[in-house]
Amino acid sequence: MDYNVLLIIIIGVVAWLVKRWVFIVKRKRRRDYYRNVYLKSDAWKRKRYVVLKRDNWRCVYCGARATQVHHKKYAKRNIGKEPIKWLVSICEPCHDKIHK
Repeated sequence: MDYNVLLIIIIGVVAWLVKRWVFIVKRKRRRDYYRNVYLKSDAWKRKRYVVLKRDNWRCVYCGARATQVHHKKYAKRNIGKEPIKWLVSICEPCHDKIHK
């Protein structure tokens, strides 16, 4: 096998590994910010209240008392800028079922 071809393959694999590692690091940072900062913010608490009130504090899936708010979509690049229509009131059992 030609050494130039082997070198190109190795460089390609290393580039892919670096790209994957950067993706994983950024994803972890976004997740940590979302969980540890955004969900504890006053902005989230206000948005959560608006959604629960809109849905009459009832789970949109089973009708039980809703205690949580579920994101139907995530704004990956703009955490905290999700529109209210992307959020629904949900009970804990239904929320656990969706995420497992």
